[in-house]
Amino acid sequence: MQAAIPARPPRDLRLDVLRGWMQVSIFVSHVVGTWLAWGIHAAWGLSDSSEMFILLSGMTLGSVFALKTAKAGPFAAQKDLLGRALRLYRTHLLVFFMFAAMVLLAEILFHVPDAVERFGWHYLVENPFRAVGLAFTGLFQPDFMGTLPVFVLGMLLLGPFLMLVARWGAWALVPSFAVYAAVNLGWVATPGLGDTLIAFDPLAWQFLYLLGGWLGWRALHGMPLPRSPVLTGLSAAVVVLGFGVRLVQHDVVAGPDWVIMLFEHKDVLAPPRLLHALALAWLVACLVPRRADWMEGMAGRALATIGRHSLRVFCTGLFLAWIISRVMEAVPEQAQLIGLLLILPGIAALWTVGLFSERAKAGAVARA
Repeated sequence: MQAAIPARPPRDLRLDVLRGWMQVSIFVSHVVGTWLAWGIHAAWGLSDSSEMFILLSGMTLGSVFALKTAKAGPFAAQKDLLGRALRLYRTHLLVFFMFAAMVLLAEILFHVPDAVERFGWHYLVENPFRAVGLAFTGLFQPDFMGTLPVFVLGMLLLGPFLMLVARWGAWALVPSFAVYAAVNLGWVATPGLGDTLIAFDPLAWQFLYLLGGWLGWRALHGMPLPRSPVLTGLSAAVVVLGFGVRLVQHDVVAGPDWVIMLFEHKDVLAPPRLLHALALAWLVACLVPRRADWMEGMAGRALATIGRHSLRVFCTGLFLAWIISRVMEAVPEQAQLIGLLLILPGIAALWTVGLFSERAKAGAVARA
């Protein structure tokens, strides 16, 4: 008897809204020196939107892979996943070369002081042919260029990993965790090329991506993690602890100097960051409803629109944040006011990107 094909889960408005909020947070955090950064959740915990996006991407594609496997077989599912990875890789390269052009023009035409040197593009100027080759590896990472390669690697690993999950269950996570642990113990590391440092070591961050994939696979097969008051209480304690550590870091309350170390080593997804991200994700899953009245309001709809088109919004936000930061840098005495005047329209621009993407997608569906 043929196994029943799992039903496609309904779209979770909560996730769209949360993705939108995280995109706004990422945009604001990339604007150097703005006071608005105090208003995003990353200012008050051990983890930030990076961990959440990696986890959610793994969860989403984990469920997509499981559904396509049930409908058309593992090879068709793997082909779909490879196609997604290729498209994201092309997007990374496009952003890379467009960003390089922007930085070069900023220094040449607008006389931004030492822009090429400060933001990690000097190797491209000094060794252009070699640098172009290195760009295709994803390991040449000037400022802002380290995020998308992690997602590409996660997509490439996800298919084979989920095939192992189908055989071994949660035990398939053991090799991934072993590599993550080896990175955090300093035994292995991904090298940066072109005189740059790796922003997100893929050998470490792959564990969070695959963990998300495992959760998504389980959810599609009707095996979500059981709700546990104990786990909810422990997660709340971790989040409260993270908030307390931030208060110490910001000198709001007195505390030992060692707590500052908990914020270090984002590049290797240090265990405190990983634990905090998972605790925060658990609390959101347990406490935030799938739909709520505020999600249907103007702000909720705007965030959901941004969240449904995260990739385009993210890429646009990189350019806007860099430009706003340079404008603020040029007029330090008025930096905060100018930042406020530019960031708010910048958020509106991200919403506009989402709206146009939504309409373009709807038009494509109608034509098909």
